[in-house]
Amino acid sequence: MEKDIIRERIFGLADEKYRKFQSSLCPGTENIVGVRVPKLRRLAKEIAKGDWRRYLDSAESEYFEEVLLEGMVIGYADAEPEEKLCLIEGFVPKIDNWAVCDSFCTGLKFTKDNRQKVWEELQPYLSSKEEFYIRFGVVMLLSYYVEDGYIDRVLELLQGITHEGYYVKMAVAWAVSICYVRFPERTSDFLKDNTLDDWTFNKSLQKITESLRVDRETKVLVRSMKRR
Repeated sequence: MEKDIIRERIFGLADEKYRKFQSSLCPGTENIVGVRVPKLRRLAKEIAKGDWRRYLDSAESEYFEEVLLEGMVIGYADAEPEEKLCLIEGFVPKIDNWAVCDSFCTGLKFTKDNRQKVWEELQPYLSSKEEFYIRFGVVMLLSYYVEDGYIDRVLELLQGITHEGYYVKMAVAWAVSICYVRFPERTSDFLKDNTLDDWTFNKSLQKITESLRVDRETKVLVRSMKRR
C-alpha cells in the first residue's frame, strides 16, 4: 500500500470530536488527525498482511496517527524475534508521547515467547536519559514481566530509575501498582523499604488504592503509608 494512499485512508477515518478528545489527553501534541484506535488497528492489520517491510521502509511520521500506525504494524508483523527487535530499536526514537508509547508496548506480544531476549534488550532503555525511552522500558516491564521469575528484578529496576520526567514517574507508579495487585506480599515489603522519590512513592500508593482488585481494608492500610 503506497504511503500517499495510507495517509488518505487515515484522513478518511478522521473524527473531529475524537480529535479534540485525543488532543486533550496528549497535551503538546499538535499533529493529531483524530482516528479511533480500533479503526487504526484494522488498517495496521491490513498492512501487516501485505508487504509490510516496504511500508515500514517509507512510513511517514508527520502525523500522530502515522507514528501510531507504524508501531502497530511492527507489532502485527510476522517477523523473527531478531528482526522485530531491530524494528523496535528503529521505532523507539519516534516516541514522543505516552499514547504512542503505551500502544506500541501493548502490541509487542511476541515478548511473551521471547521474554529473556527482550529483557536483555530493554536494559539500555531503562538506564537512558531520554524520558520516553525509559517510559517504553517501564511499560514493557509492567506489561510482560510482572510474574514469577521477574518480579523481584522488576521492583529493583523500578526503584533504580531517577529520571525526573513526569511520564517516567507516572509509568513507575503504574508499574508498582501492577506489581502490588499481582504480588501483594512482595510488593508490600518493597513499599516498606525502597528508594523511590516521595512523589513517585505516593503516586504508587494512589494507583494501588484506585485498583478494583484491592479490597477496602487493604486500601486503608496502603493510604496510611503515604509520605508527608
